Amino acid sequence: MGRALAILLGLLLIATVAQATTYVRVEKDGSKTYSDRPLPGGQPVEVQPAQTYSAPRTTAPSNPNLAREQQEVLDAANFQYACAISPRADETFQNPEAITLAVQLTPQLRPGDQVKFSLDGAAVPNEGNATSAQVQFPERGTHTAAVQVTDRSGKSVCDASATFHVQRANLNSPTRQSAPPRPTPRPGPAPKG
Repeated sequence: MGRALAILLGLLLIATVAQATTYVRVEKDGSKTYSDRPLPGGQPVEVQPAQTYSAPRTTAPSNPNLAREQQEVLDAANFQYACAISPRADETFQNPEAITLAVQLTPQLRPGDQVKFSLDGAAVPNEGNATSAQVQFPERGTHTAAVQVTDRSGKSVCDASATFHVQRANLNSPTRQSAPPRPTPRPGPAPKG
C-alpha cells in the first residue's frame, strides 16, 4: 500500500511540474528572461502543450504470404548496388600491356544480373559475366572506363565511370634515357714475327 501511494504521489508531482507557471520579464535591452519562479516585474505566460501526432492504425494484411511476396517485389524494384569502378579516377599507367576494368559491388552480384564494361563508349568483351575484364595494349591518352549492371528486366542497378590516363614512352622523347655507349675495343700490341 505504501509503495502504491509513493508512486501515485510521484505521478502527481510530475503532473504538477508539467503544469507549472512560467514567468517572463522584458529587460531594458529588449531581451526576455524566462523563469519557473515569479520575477520582479515579470508576468505569467501561458505555455501551450507540445504538439503530438498519433499515426492512424493500419490493418494487418489478411494473407501474410502475399504481403511478404509484395515486399520482395517492391524490394527488387527499388534495388540498387553500391558500386565503384577500377581503375580509379585520374589513375595513370606507364606503358601497360593490359589494364583490368573491375567493378566492386555491395552486395555481391545477384544471379541473373548482367555486367557490361565499356572503354571510350565501345563495349569490352566480358566472358562469363565476370566482375572484371581485360583491355589489352590500350593506346596512350585519356580514356573513360564505364560499367553498367542491369537486372533481369534490363533496369540499371549500377552505373559507374572513371577517367584514367595511359602514358607510353616515345622513341624520340627528350626525356627518354638512351642506352649507355658501348665500350670500343682498344687495339692491342702488334704481333711479332
